[in-house]
Amino acid sequence: MTTEQPPSAAAVLAVLPRLMQLSNAVNRGRLAERATAAAGHALDRPAISILVTLHTADSALRIGEIAERMQVVGPHITRQVQGLERRGLVHRVRDPDDRRASLIEPTDEGAAAAERYVAAMVTWFTEAIGDWPEGDQQELGRLLGRLVDDVVARLARLSDDSPG
Repeated sequence: MTTEQPPSAAAVLAVLPRLMQLSNAVNRGRLAERATAAAGHALDRPAISILVTLHTADSALRIGEIAERMQVVGPHITRQVQGLERRGLVHRVRDPDDRRASLIEPTDEGAAAAERYVAAMVTWFTEAIGDWPEGDQQELGRLLGRLVDDVVARLARLSDDSPG
């Protein structure tokens, strides 16, 4: 019976610059610029991230739920949502579980912009790994999913342990 050993600091340090490189390519580089242009609106990264978060959600979300999914604080989301509302890309709807609260959902135009952005990203990444064997593509998806789940869970524990 073998037990999994925690990764060594050297193994994590070896992959960290690659994660940062990927993050920059997706969020700040030409890929992000092209995908945002495909959305058809001059939106910054936080705004398009909110639209995509709302578009991929099963239902309308509260500001706090958007913030949690994006791993940011609520006031940033509130300001961005207000800007998206002014542009007609999202609107508020009454929360059926709490009449005092509102939920945010994309308008048809906002959903279409998010769909164009997502389609551009999916197309780009599909082409980037298109020559990989199918097993490698599936393994990438499995491992990235596992990494994201573990990082989000660890961040949630940090939030739960924070004072105040």
